[in-house]
Amino acid sequence: MAYEPAQEIVDAVGGPDNIASLTHCATRLRFQLKDGDKADKNTAEKIPGVLGAVPQSGDRFQVVIGGGVQNVYNEIMALPVMAGVGTGGGAAASGGGGAGESDADIKARERAKGPRGTNAWLDTLFEFLSDSFRPILGALLGASLFITFMALAATLGWIPAWNSPGVELPPSWAFVNLMWKCVFIFLPLMVAYNASQKIGADPWVGFAIMAVVMLPGFTDLGKTQDAVQTTFLGSDITTVQVFGMPLTIFDYSSQVFPPLLMAAVLGLVYKGLRKIIPENIQLIFVPFLAMLIMIPLTAFLIGPIGVYAGAALANLLSSINNFSPFIFAIVIPLAYPFMVPLGLHWPINAIMLLNIQTLGYDFIQGPMGAWNFACFGATAGVLVLAWREKDKQMRQTATGALAAGLLGGISEPSLYGIHLRYKRIYPRMLVGCLTGGLIIGIGSLILGLPNGITTQAFVFTSLLTIPAFNPIGLYAIAVLGAFVVAMVLVMISGYKNPADAEPALAGATTATEDARIAGGAADEAASVSNVAGGEELLPGAGAGAAGAAGGAAAGAAAGSATALATKGEGEATDVGALIQVASPLDGTAVGLDTVPDPVFAGGVMGPGVAVEPTGDTVYAPGAGTVVAAQPTGHAFGLQLDNGVEVLIHVGIDTVNLKGEGFDVKVKNGDRVETGTPLVTFDRAVIEKAGYPLITPVIVLNGDAFDTVDPVKLGPVSHGEPLLNIQKKA
Repeated sequence: MAYEPAQEIVDAVGGPDNIASLTHCATRLRFQLKDGDKADKNTAEKIPGVLGAVPQSGDRFQVVIGGGVQNVYNEIMALPVMAGVGTGGGAAASGGGGAGESDADIKARERAKGPRGTNAWLDTLFEFLSDSFRPILGALLGASLFITFMALAATLGWIPAWNSPGVELPPSWAFVNLMWKCVFIFLPLMVAYNASQKIGADPWVGFAIMAVVMLPGFTDLGKTQDAVQTTFLGSDITTVQVFGMPLTIFDYSSQVFPPLLMAAVLGLVYKGLRKIIPENIQLIFVPFLAMLIMIPLTAFLIGPIGVYAGAALANLLSSINNFSPFIFAIVIPLAYPFMVPLGLHWPINAIMLLNIQTLGYDFIQGPMGAWNFACFGATAGVLVLAWREKDKQMRQTATGALAAGLLGGISEPSLYGIHLRYKRIYPRMLVGCLTGGLIIGIGSLILGLPNGITTQAFVFTSLLTIPAFNPIGLYAIAVLGAFVVAMVLVMISGYKNPADAEPALAGATTATEDARIAGGAADEAASVSNVAGGEELLPGAGAGAAGAAGGAAAGAAAGSATALATKGEGEATDVGALIQVASPLDGTAVGLDTVPDPVFAGGVMGPGVAVEPTGDTVYAPGAGTVVAAQPTGHAFGLQLDNGVEVLIHVGIDTVNLKGEGFDVKVKNGDRVETGTPLVTFDRAVIEKAGYPLITPVIVLNGDAFDTVDPVKLGPVSHGEPLLNIQKKA
């Protein structure tokens, strides 16, 4: 994606002056705006590469990008107009129905089912929690794989029980053990930094405040002669008198609730100090006074409250699990499919970490694995069907989502890219969740496991982390059962909604919509709906290709499907007949793989050929109807009488010229014959702008035919045969 779409996104949210901060997650740009009413959802969704837009309460606005969100974020932040805009959330600045829904429609629909999105304070709370953890998920994932390796080594007998009290590991293995401990021991500092930044305070001040209670000298205070051992709420605690007040000594390693509470209060303190301290001396005195207030407050009050509050929540869930591990094992995997779209799963992550800190193990991640693998199984079912149907776009989408799931334990690409778009998937996935939960619940009863499946580390539930769960055998059977059941049910029933299963041109619409999700084709197909309505495509790499593709599909679905259904008589449309499409240009025919655009070169939009033009006019390659004639003149979609849907894309990225150098001769709905001029172009204008003139000629509905092959490569004149297309026998 070039700078133009980055600028378009900034403009769509109200311009740089309306952006208070920008963050991103794995798939979404997350804007904190000064005035949320200035953001235009419809405009944002028309930008090439944007999968959807989600207005939120509290002047927040999300733009769904997909896997390339980091690149888009970097391009936005590199814009000169973005100088001085904060990255208010932590990750370098971040971020599901039927197939026709945008990601924004999906998210809005799912969000409407829960409390988020309707209560600003609740939305703020969950955004605060999620943005406090999201930037460190990579470090947590890396640490979880080290933990899994240690667990596997202990299972194979290479090392003793590495996490048992008093166990001493050989120096080499002790060093490996430090590779994951570094993340979890200092987790409070990472959370304090992210949470402070999210709340609008200096993140390094928040880091420093939390660091005080993690110093070895702080814990050493509990070893002095003045230290007193007492019992509070059934727990043994150590206190020491400091300035005549009791200071509770805790080991804050791996704690997450104390830094969250500290940051929340720090944000209020910062806001108050900025109001009363003159601006010209704020740099000096705001951090100093904030630390002067917050360090004692955290050590004496906020820290202990955070420890006890977290312990209370953890004990509540532990009590439920202890009361009936069977019920718990079923409820968790069935609840997660609804919690994740609402963003309600973030607080559970904090409780998992706290369980490990206080109990030495966690009992939530095991049942959660049943949900994750049911999710991945449903994606695998879609992938199998996409291979059968030769659906390249969905195949690409499902492959990426499945890889992210099985190797990384990340469910969002599957959830938002596929499952919430197709209503038939979710019920079948829930059966997989139930299957995995039942296996865990029944297995725990048979094996006499009082806490069900447990893990002694915070890990992402993927194939790579299976050895971290105990017992491994039961967990592996449960996640396999969840995966297989969901996959088989999706394969048996199909995943497309009835409206998506319509043949011919309705299928083309689905294909172009799926192309929006596929990473390699995202820039191409984001403007499909624009073309169908006759709107001008927005700038973007190859955006015209997708626009014409969508126009061919949508326009034909609206008006040409009936006409196609009546075709079939005559030599050109007999089953098995050879159809020829003429060249629309004078020039040299070359293979698609020579086109300097990966979407065309990779055949994402369909099979065809390209022409290096020697003339300056594009002609109709056959008799038919113009269903997409862009005012910019760079792309045309035609529905030919012989059933072939053709996209002619004049040059690469020429949409950026916004019509300069193009003289369009036709409009949407015009009837054309072979050789009818479509557009003339000024070669000098295009070449001066630096855009390649090579023109792809694409058969959008190539899957409807047995073969689509060039007649020959080399010199060709307009009107001469360019493509041989064999009808299916």
